[in-house]
Amino acid sequence: MDVNYQRQFEQFTATLEGTRPRLLLHSCCGPCSSAVLEIVTRYFETDVFYYNPNILPAEEFEKRLWWQRYLLEHAPFAAGVGLIVPDRDEESFRAAARGLENEPEGGARCAECFALRLSRTAEAAREGGYDCFATTLTVSPHKNARVINDIGLRLAERIGVKWLPADFKKKDGYKRSLELSREYGLYRQTWCGCGWPERDAAGRGD
Repeated sequence: MDVNYQRQFEQFTATLEGTRPRLLLHSCCGPCSSAVLEIVTRYFETDVFYYNPNILPAEEFEKRLWWQRYLLEHAPFAAGVGLIVPDRDEESFRAAARGLENEPEGGARCAECFALRLSRTAEAAREGGYDCFATTLTVSPHKNARVINDIGLRLAERIGVKWLPADFKKKDGYKRSLELSREYGLYRQTWCGCGWPERDAAGRGD
């Protein structure tokens, strides 16, 4: 049975009654976080958690981080939003993806990658005393909201921090991210991040 995670998000925020819980929002990049931040900052005291060991090579990681900072510094809806950047931790991603390097986008490697990034986010939320955690990943039409929310719910039960269910691509969320990217001139990458530069270069004969 299909679950409407965006409706769950709306039901959750409707119960807040003027309170503003603390939210740790995992973000994959500035463009994806744009529309999500515009929504969640209406309801939550929000900090962005930029943990993306899957983004290869290191130069691409830093480029996306630069644009994440740019958005937070320039968008009015991001006023007061903090940014937490853990160590890049490439080896953790390579370990999680070992044997799955040739899986297609949306396959088993993606689920392992989601679990890695969200588990670190949940742990940081618990350590930082946040009320809940969430991710920008569901704003992408290429990401499976059911898989992401299932992982988030399991981690919430195990780690002890509330998961904020959502499917941010709904109600034109993805379209809004495109509009905001154009408005702020954000760099939009053409792939998720988990390329293997050494393998791809060999394939091109570079």
